[in-house]
Amino acid sequence: MRQRQPNYSALRSFSFVFYSTMAVITSYFPLYFQSKGFSTVQIGLLYAIGPMISIGSNLFWGLMSDKFQTVKKILVGILACQFIMAFFVSQTLHFGLLMTLMAMFFFFQSPTSSLNDSLTLLTISGTKKSYASFRVWGSIGFAVASLVFGLLLKSNGPGITFLLCLGTIGVSFALSLFLTDARSSSFKKPDFRVLGKIIGSRRFVLFLLTVMTVSVAHRFNDGFLGLFLQKLGADQSIVGWAWLISASSEIPVFILLSKYGHRFKELPLLVLCSLVYVLRFIAMSLIDNPIWVIVVQAFHSISFGIFMFTVIRYIQQVVPDEYRATGQAIYAVTWSGAAGLLSGTLGGWLYNTWGPHTMYGAGAMLSFIGMIGFLLLHLFRGDTED
Repeated sequence: MRQRQPNYSALRSFSFVFYSTMAVITSYFPLYFQSKGFSTVQIGLLYAIGPMISIGSNLFWGLMSDKFQTVKKILVGILACQFIMAFFVSQTLHFGLLMTLMAMFFFFQSPTSSLNDSLTLLTISGTKKSYASFRVWGSIGFAVASLVFGLLLKSNGPGITFLLCLGTIGVSFALSLFLTDARSSSFKKPDFRVLGKIIGSRRFVLFLLTVMTVSVAHRFNDGFLGLFLQKLGADQSIVGWAWLISASSEIPVFILLSKYGHRFKELPLLVLCSLVYVLRFIAMSLIDNPIWVIVVQAFHSISFGIFMFTVIRYIQQVVPDEYRATGQAIYAVTWSGAAGLLSGTLGGWLYNTWGPHTMYGAGAMLSFIGMIGFLLLHLFRGDTED
């Protein structure tokens, strides 16, 4: 039995504020770096070095969490380091040093999402509560921060970007002190040879590769939406509205999934949301009006909302609780690590060489490949088992 009653309010609040930080990083870091004179290729590299480092950092912190059977202490430590590194990043404009500092920042920042998911899944294990009912607070935090911070940046300029980032990280750190570790005393010491057998199966590897293909397309939009809107003549408040619409659109989807998601199989759902990604990015490849970009961002609800929830549910079924943090770290490596590295380098090159419309066209093609991959995994699931 768990020794302490889980603090659900702290967990929801933490998700809200942590995703506010994500709003700053995703929506406004590119515009901040552009305001400091960095090129699109350099910004792409800054976003690529983080995911490259996160491949190792997610696995490292996930393994440490499972080995020592604690998520809270890991979160407290990495949030303190995040704050320190964000401060140093804000103090330099030398590109070489900035690359190094951003790598160190992402070493501590990138595992936060997977560790938060791990803590949520462990906390609700054995209860009637759903993951989506907690994750929705992250969407609300991202949506609110995207709009409010966009208005603040419009009024005060991009120079305050890191003040906002430091503020949200500081509040996240304070809230992390009130989180409850959700580890059962009945857990046996993890045998990572068992985990290796699970994640090394041919079917699981094919699943992760398909997830990564769609993830690269998704992260094209994450990394370059702000720059694309600015190219179309939009100011930072419009960028905030675009992210507000996308994050807000997740909320009803998460509520519906928390109630009815268990009725549907994972792979058919992933086929559906991959198809929506295809349509979404085809539309983005044809748009020249920033208002229509905001409209298309609403498709984020069916694409990302279903995609993220369903992938996590699939991994939750495959990976036992005693390896929860490592299992979520593997997803994070696929989603934000490998996919982030590819999207940052490939997306930056496509954007700089051929323009944003071509980049979104490539995103549509990748989403289509992912859709076919999920469909084949569903249709031939018996043939791909080891």
